[in-house]
Amino acid sequence: MRIAMGSDHAGFPLKEHLVSTLEEMGHEVDDQGTDSEESVNYPPICAGVGRTVVEGDADRGIVLGGTGQGEQIAANKVRGVRAALCHDLFTTRLSRQHNDANVLAMGARVVAPALADEIVGLWLETEFEGGRHQERLDQITEIETEQSEGGQTEDGQ
Repeated sequence: MRIAMGSDHAGFPLKEHLVSTLEEMGHEVDDQGTDSEESVNYPPICAGVGRTVVEGDADRGIVLGGTGQGEQIAANKVRGVRAALCHDLFTTRLSRQHNDANVLAMGARVVAPALADEIVGLWLETEFEGGRHQERLDQITEIETEQSEGGQTEDGQ
């Protein structure tokens, strides 16, 4: 699998760890930075990871920061990204089964490397269930389309 990955300075050590883990698992990693623990703004990095996934140059993306909150928000600004913040195995599994998350966000100050390995492994192997969940994803896509076209939602807002 091709995986785009990016982090801010707080997520850098975990990113370095996960790049090695993913390569050992046989995945191709597109490391989009950052390259040190020197302070950096994460929005362009996370949006870049999201764009790489949406454009089809990566199968999935992973963004990392101190908590993962801002990284998830930034990635989700890219139309077509479904970034999920996962700090445990339950939300990780459901992010894929129910939401077909294509970008995983984690906080390096929240998740230890061993748990991060488990989360990433589970996230990569879990399939989307489709069915009733597909209808909901279609509704999300409709909202994105309306917003990007400057249109109104069905309720007139």
